[in-house]
Amino acid sequence: MDSGRPMGFNTPEIANQCFYMVAQYLRHWHTNRFCIPLKCLKKTLPNLKKTHPWYAEIYSQVLQDVVKRVKVSFDRFIKGDSNGKRSGRPRFKQRSRYRTFLYPQAKEGCLNGNLINLPMFGKVKLILHRPIPDGFKVKTVSITKKADGYYATLSLQDETVPTIKPDFNKASFGKNHSPQKCRSELITGIDVGLKEFLTTAQNEVVAIPRYYRKAQKRLRVIQKRVSRRKKGSNRRLKAVKSLGKQHKKVADKRKDFHYKTANNLLKKYDVIAHEDLNVKGLARTNKAKSIHDAGWSNFLSILQTKAENAGLLTVAVSAYNTSQNCSACGVKVPKELSERWHSCACGCELDRDHNAAINIKNRAEGHPVLKAKSLLGDSRIVLEARAVCS
Repeated sequence: MDSGRPMGFNTPEIANQCFYMVAQYLRHWHTNRFCIPLKCLKKTLPNLKKTHPWYAEIYSQVLQDVVKRVKVSFDRFIKGDSNGKRSGRPRFKQRSRYRTFLYPQAKEGCLNGNLINLPMFGKVKLILHRPIPDGFKVKTVSITKKADGYYATLSLQDETVPTIKPDFNKASFGKNHSPQKCRSELITGIDVGLKEFLTTAQNEVVAIPRYYRKAQKRLRVIQKRVSRRKKGSNRRLKAVKSLGKQHKKVADKRKDFHYKTANNLLKKYDVIAHEDLNVKGLARTNKAKSIHDAGWSNFLSILQTKAENAGLLTVAVSAYNTSQNCSACGVKVPKELSERWHSCACGCELDRDHNAAINIKNRAEGHPVLKAKSLLGDSRIVLEARAVCS
């Protein structure tokens, strides 16, 4: 984005308001032990502009969104989110850590070609990475500061777009394929790992790129440059920006790889099963760097989102003993992590990750989600799948 005025000139004031609201909320919570209603918080904003006139430079709805963000963060800390998972206590951060502010109601016609009209900023030039589809309305605009510049994220709405729900009945399998054969081919299990990024139940392997490992040499040089600069100097700030750009380059490569891998899987399969991993716990082990480099959690989140948009399904199954149990007979075959080959007394010989992927697929075929929605048309899918495989 480009503008005649310095982008983000009022971001520090927005951050100050956010921290003021956090302090006010914390003080009220410790004293009374109940949450302040959102309306009461928003009523403090007009008086704030009288006592602090420079807040008038900030768009009113942006300030209201700051109050809402503080309210949501405390609700997640006290009550938990929609899944009941509680977040940590809201804490104070540096003003430089406040990087995003939101326009909750974008005006109609705010986007004209490569110009976007933002309140209190005026017309700002931007680069559209893809055109806006016809009939869609811009609902919100969020401005984010990143290492290489400012980004505008637009949320769109079109009421004519139907809500897609997974529907895997026998008629959807196609005229040229038998239902039994399609049931076996439309579902797969994936086992993510550090040797290979993932292995499917059909023994398709996706190599792991290791973007961070490859960029470590360059990152080490820039990090030393930052540590040798005097704190608070312009030279240190310049080195920090260079380091941020390098880290963003690595993150962008990883994100692009995740999207392309998820897209390739969803082109082949309608139901994708994966392990319900505790990635945060695994990242505390001695494999933390490699696990963060692989980005399993981000990939699974992208896969789930893209599947929902396409009307497909992802199923998370228990990861317990998927690598240890034999996929042919079900007997547990203990193996160390260094042992990469599965060998069972029943005669099953295959790669460890391939064996785990088959176990994940078998568990998903009996998953209650699939049975409840009748996605595969028959509650005896496990028996039919084994018959097809044999």
